[in-house]
Amino acid sequence: MMKHLNRRSRKLHRLVVPIAAIPLALTSMSGAIYGTVLAMNIDAPWLLRLHTGNFGVINLQPIYSPLIGVMTLVLVASGISLLVGSRRTPNSIQN
Repeated sequence: MMKHLNRRSRKLHRLVVPIAAIPLALTSMSGAIYGTVLAMNIDAPWLLRLHTGNFGVINLQPIYSPLIGVMTLVLVASGISLLVGSRRTPNSIQN
Protein backbone atom coordinates (compact mmCIF):
# COMPACT_ATOMS: atom_id res chain seq x y z
CA MET A 1 0.00 0.00 0.00
CA MET A 2 2.76 2.44 0.96
CA LYS A 3 4.69 1.64 -2.21
CA HIS A 4 1.63 2.38 -4.34
CA LEU A 5 1.03 5.70 -2.52
CA ASN A 6 4.68 6.65 -2.94
CA ARG A 7 4.50 5.91 -6.68
CA ARG A 8 1.35 8.03 -7.04
CA SER A 9 2.94 10.88 -5.07
CA ARG A 10 6.02 10.75 -7.26
CA LYS A 11 3.93 10.85 -10.46
CA LEU A 12 1.85 13.75 -9.15
CA HIS A 13 4.94 15.63 -8.01
CA ARG A 14 6.66 15.14 -11.37
CA LEU A 15 3.56 16.38 -13.18
CA VAL A 16 2.96 19.48 -11.06
CA VAL A 17 6.55 20.72 -10.57
CA PRO A 18 7.16 21.82 -14.19
CA ILE A 19 3.72 23.43 -14.36
CA ALA A 20 4.07 25.23 -11.03
CA ALA A 21 7.73 26.24 -11.20
CA ILE A 22 7.36 29.11 -13.66
CA PRO A 23 4.42 30.93 -12.03
CA LEU A 24 5.87 30.40 -8.54
CA ALA A 25 9.27 31.75 -9.58
CA LEU A 26 7.69 34.64 -11.48
CA THR A 27 5.49 35.60 -8.54
CA SER A 28 8.27 35.41 -5.96
CA MET A 29 10.76 37.33 -8.12
CA SER A 30 8.31 40.02 -9.19
CA GLY A 31 7.14 40.48 -5.59
CA ALA A 32 10.69 40.82 -4.31
CA ILE A 33 11.67 43.21 -7.09
CA TYR A 34 8.48 45.25 -6.62
CA GLY A 35 9.16 45.62 -2.91
CA THR A 36 12.72 46.71 -3.63
CA VAL A 37 11.82 49.32 -6.25
CA LEU A 38 8.96 50.60 -4.11
CA ALA A 39 11.42 51.13 -1.24
CA MET A 40 13.45 53.31 -3.64
CA ASN A 41 10.28 55.37 -4.35
CA ILE A 42 9.97 53.96 -7.86
CA ASP A 43 6.44 53.10 -8.89
CA ALA A 44 6.23 50.05 -11.16
CA PRO A 45 2.56 49.21 -11.71
CA TRP A 46 3.46 46.88 -14.57
CA LEU A 47 5.50 44.80 -12.13
CA LEU A 48 2.59 44.61 -9.71
CA ARG A 49 0.28 43.51 -12.55
CA LEU A 50 2.79 40.83 -13.52
CA HIS A 51 2.99 39.74 -9.87
CA THR A 52 -0.78 39.31 -9.66
CA GLY A 53 -1.20 37.38 -12.91
CA ASN A 54 -2.02 40.06 -15.45
CA PHE A 55 0.15 39.24 -18.45
CA GLY A 56 -1.24 41.85 -20.82
CA VAL A 57 -3.37 39.98 -23.33
CA ILE A 58 -3.77 37.07 -20.91
CA ASN A 59 -5.29 38.20 -17.61
CA LEU A 60 -5.30 35.41 -15.04
CA GLN A 61 -5.82 37.68 -12.01
CA PRO A 62 -9.13 36.12 -10.88
CA ILE A 63 -7.63 32.61 -10.69
CA TYR A 64 -3.89 33.25 -10.36
CA SER A 65 -3.61 33.41 -6.56
CA PRO A 66 -5.86 30.42 -5.84
CA LEU A 67 -4.12 28.44 -8.58
CA ILE A 68 -0.67 29.14 -7.15
CA GLY A 69 -1.95 28.33 -3.66
CA VAL A 70 -3.39 24.99 -4.74
CA MET A 71 -0.27 24.07 -6.72
CA THR A 72 1.91 24.94 -3.72
CA LEU A 73 -0.20 22.79 -1.39
CA VAL A 74 -0.10 19.86 -3.84
CA LEU A 75 3.68 20.16 -4.14
CA VAL A 76 4.15 20.35 -0.38
CA ALA A 77 1.83 17.39 0.26
CA SER A 78 3.37 15.21 -2.44
CA GLY A 79 6.88 16.23 -1.39
CA ILE A 80 6.22 15.36 2.24
CA SER A 81 4.69 12.06 1.15
CA LEU A 82 7.83 11.28 -0.85
CA LEU A 83 10.08 12.33 2.01
CA VAL A 84 8.22 10.23 4.59
CA GLY A 85 7.96 7.27 2.19
CA SER A 86 11.68 7.30 1.51
CA ARG A 87 12.66 7.02 5.18
CA ARG A 88 12.81 3.29 5.62
CA THR A 89 15.12 1.20 7.68
CA PRO A 90 17.54 -1.09 5.82
CA ASN A 91 15.63 -4.14 7.13
CA SER A 92 12.32 -2.97 5.63
CA ILE A 93 13.94 -2.55 2.22
CA GLN A 94 15.27 -6.11 2.20
CA ASN A 95 11.94 -7.65 3.27
